Amino acid sequence: MRKRYLLVSDFDQTLSFDDSGHVLSELLGIGGFGEKVAGLSRLNLVQEGAELTYLLRHDPAYRRVRREDLVRVGRQLRLKRNIALLTRLLAEGIDGLHFDFYVVSAAPEEVVHSALDGLVPADHIVGTRLGWEAATGEIASVERVSAGYGKVAAVDALRARLGIPDDRVVYVGDGTSDLHVMLHVNRCGGLTIAASEARQITQIARRTVVSDDASSVLVPILEEIADFDPARIRALFETHGMLIQEWDRVRTDRLTIGEGREVELVG
Repeated sequence: MRKRYLLVSDFDQTLSFDDSGHVLSELLGIGGFGEKVAGLSRLNLVQEGAELTYLLRHDPAYRRVRREDLVRVGRQLRLKRNIALLTRLLAEGIDGLHFDFYVVSAAPEEVVHSALDGLVPADHIVGTRLGWEAATGEIASVERVSAGYGKVAAVDALRARLGIPDDRVVYVGDGTSDLHVMLHVNRCGGLTIAASEARQITQIARRTVVSDDASSVLVPILEEIADFDPARIRALFETHGMLIQEWDRVRTDRLTIGEGREVELVG
C-alpha cells in the first residue's frame, strides 16, 4: 500500500509571482497598498496575510470591489510553470507514495479559483471566504480568513478529514503569513519548505527551494521522504520531459558582528 501524505501550498508568491493585493490595487487604480499593509503590520491590527481582507472590509477605497474584480485579478496573475505537472505527479504517486495536494491561501477564494482554474480542483482550494450583498454586490461579511492561525486550523482540518497522520504533512510557503503553520508542522514532525529566501521563513523551514517552476518543490520531497539521490531525481524529471539545467546548493551564514570592546578587570 502507498503511504499517503498531505501536501499544502500557499498561493501568493509561492505558486504565483505576483501578490493579489498589489494586482487588485493596480487594477482599480488605488495607490499605496504596500504602505497600508506595512501600517497594519506595525499596529499588529490583523494577522499576517489578512491585510487585504481588512482593507476590503474597512478601507473606503476598496469598498467598490466586486466579485468580478477578484476573478479578473486571478486571471491576470502570473503563475509559476508546471503547476499541472506537479499536481499530476503527486496524484499518480511516486515510488509507493501518494500526495493529496491542497492550496491554502489568505487571498480571497475568488482570486485563487480563477487563477488555478483547470490546474487545481476548486474543492482542493481553501481561501479567504467573503459574504456578498445580493442587492448591491458589495462585500457584506468575512466568513473565513486563511491567514496566520487560520492556516493552522485549515491544515489541521484537512489532515483530520483525510485521516493522515500529523507527521505526514508537507507545507510550502514563502513569507511571514506562513510562520505559524510552519512552526506547527515542524513540531508535529512534518516537512516544511520555503519557496523564497526571506530570512524569517528560511530560519524556520527545514528546506528552501527557489525556482520559477512549481515542480521544484518535488526535490526536497523526493530527498527527505522518498530517499532519492540527485541522479534519481534528475532521471525522474527527464522521464517527464524536463531537464534540471542548474542545481546550486548554497549554505548561507548570516552574521551581525558589532565592534569589540576590551574591558579591564581590576581586582
